[in-house]
Amino acid sequence: MTLILGRKRGMTQLFAEDGTATGCTVLQAGPCVVMQIRSRERDGYDAIQWGFEDVPDQRVAKPQREAAKKANQAPKRVLREERLDGPAELEVGDSIEASVFEVGDLVDVTGTTKGRGFAGTIKRHGFHRGPKTHGSMNYRRPGSIGCSAYPGRVIKGMRMSGHYGAKRHTTKNLEVMRVDTKRGLIFVKGAVPGPNGGLVQVRTAKTGVKKG
Repeated sequence: MTLILGRKRGMTQLFAEDGTATGCTVLQAGPCVVMQIRSRERDGYDAIQWGFEDVPDQRVAKPQREAAKKANQAPKRVLREERLDGPAELEVGDSIEASVFEVGDLVDVTGTTKGRGFAGTIKRHGFHRGPKTHGSMNYRRPGSIGCSAYPGRVIKGMRMSGHYGAKRHTTKNLEVMRVDTKRGLIFVKGAVPGPNGGLVQVRTAKTGVKKG
C-alpha cells in the first residue's frame, strides 16, 4: 500500500498513438516527508506519519512545532498517518514523491467535494420537476414526504433539501496514465473530487486489479 498527498491542478487530455483522446486529471503529488514513526511496542500499532507542504512556525500550534523540530523538519500544513502491517522500513526525514507510482497502476483518490450550499431536491438528489402548465403547484417542490395518519411523522433518511457537497469522497480504481517525476505530476484517468487546488490523497487501489 502506497499513500501520497497532493493538490488537484486541473483536467486535460492525453492522446494515444492511434489518436484516441482520454480525459484525465493532473495531480501535484508530494513530496511528503516522514514526520514520525509509530511502533507497536510504544504506540500499540505500526504506522508512518506523513507531512505535506511547509508552513511558517507562527502558523501552527506549539505541539506541532515542537514535533517538527524533533524530526528536524519544517512544520507541515497537513499531517496524515498510514497504518502498516509490520514495522516501518522508512525513517524520519525520508520523503515519498510521485515516482512511487507507475503507468498502469490503479489508485484511489480521496478529496473534498465542491460545496454547493443549500440545494433543493432536484439539484441535490436528481428529482424530476412537475409540469409547468395547467395550474401545476408542484414545479420544483419535493412532493409528499409522508402520511398524515400513520405513522404521522417524516421517516428518517427521507431525501429532502439541505446542505449539498463539501464532503469527503473517494473515487476508486483510477488508472495512472502518465507520471512526470521532474515536476512531481501524476495524470490519472477520469475526474477526481474537489476544486482545482484542493487537497487530495492518492493511494494504491484497495479493490482494483492491475491490467496486464
